[in-house]
Amino acid sequence: MTDYLFSPEPVISVPVQGQEARYPIKRIFCVGRNYAAHATEMGVEVDKEEPFYFTKTPNTYVPSGAEVAYPCGTENYHYEMELAIAIGEDAFEITQEEAHSKVFGYASSLDMTRRDLQLNARAKSRPWDLGKDFEESAVISEIVPATECGHPTTGTIQLAVNGETKQKADLSELINNVAEILEHLSKFYHLGPGDIIMTGTPAGVGAVVSGDKITGSIDGVNDISLTIK
Repeated sequence: MTDYLFSPEPVISVPVQGQEARYPIKRIFCVGRNYAAHATEMGVEVDKEEPFYFTKTPNTYVPSGAEVAYPCGTENYHYEMELAIAIGEDAFEITQEEAHSKVFGYASSLDMTRRDLQLNARAKSRPWDLGKDFEESAVISEIVPATECGHPTTGTIQLAVNGETKQKADLSELINNVAEILEHLSKFYHLGPGDIIMTGTPAGVGAVVSGDKITGSIDGVNDISLTIK
């Protein structure tokens, strides 16, 4: 039996719709600026040929329906509604034609963001970690297996704050779709079971404050919610 200086963290996992077994998280990748209208509202251009990514550690995960504290260090706390891909098979240097066969399922997700910290880092050409990779910043719904929902390429993705719609788009508006993302990302990583990829957010991002309730949905995928303390 191995001795540790302190007790290791328990395995962090996401529930799967209709199953008792859970999906353990290994890594969380996030695609930046993957809807043209969102890139425009952020004051930047989209590079269709070269998607880019940032990451969140697994311990940023919180389940849908959670109540989280307003995070420290920010005065501009934003929501971003996204389709998440849960990888189910090893995928390295795959083609777009192979991509869907590597997907276990899909979920709704929220990429919660300390926007002021992100923009400050961006202005100084620094990494976005303080703005993106912080506690309780990756909200993920139950995963729907692809055997049940297929591989959504169209359908409404939307988010509301306190019942007022803030984001509404169609998955067909993704600049890089699921197959294109997996083909590209698998050139740089040996993707595999446990990897989750958030695919980017539509236009309409904005700030929330204590007491706000966020609700979101994606056609064919589970709803999601989050309450800010």
